[in-house]
Amino acid sequence: MQLVENLEYNTERDHLIIPEYGRHFQKMVDHAVSVKDREERNKVAQAIISVMGNLQPHLRDVPDFQHKLWDQLFIMSDFKLDVDSPFPITSKEILRQRPDALEYPQNFPKYRFYGNNIKLMIDVAVEWEKGDKRSGLEYTIANHMKKCYLNWNKDVVDDKAIFKHLFELSDGRIDLAAEGESLTDSGQFLKNRVAKTPRSNNSGKKNQRNNNNRGKKRY
Repeated sequence: MQLVENLEYNTERDHLIIPEYGRHFQKMVDHAVSVKDREERNKVAQAIISVMGNLQPHLRDVPDFQHKLWDQLFIMSDFKLDVDSPFPITSKEILRQRPDALEYPQNFPKYRFYGNNIKLMIDVAVEWEKGDKRSGLEYTIANHMKKCYLNWNKDVVDDKAIFKHLFELSDGRIDLAAEGESLTDSGQFLKNRVAKTPRSNNSGKKNQRNNNNRGKKRY
């Protein structure tokens, strides 16, 4: 029985920087780094890029894809590979930079059922001069808020609750409660909502079944 020696286990091997390319690619990159002659090192790097491009031949001639391959080559060499790249070399510091946190688009997540557009409408309304035009817009906004509230919460809502939310969202610049306004009745919104709900055509299915049964023998 022959004794097997010098077995390599993955746990004992070096960590793969880009595992998608496999260990043989990593060994080729390590070999390119070890080549002392710069001209020969450039030839090896070009050969590695060609092999990497062969993995996706439909993209290897696209300039952006070529740039990506060169970036990956330098990343796999831990930026130790000194060759002439046809593209600007991205530094390790830039690659490790964390992107800026994205701003959450919801200004008032406490009242999500109103939507973001309501806040935009309120911001526009408070910039208008006081008068009939602004009053009409404020009343329209409050009515729309009431409809949104009824769509996502319950069947009845007091106008005072809507006025309170509008007062809060406008930073106290719109106060319809003090003006004694009354919004559209909740029943009207619910009536319109029911009217838009599609009804199931059960009678049509029943008539279709009756038509299919016509002409069949009964035993």
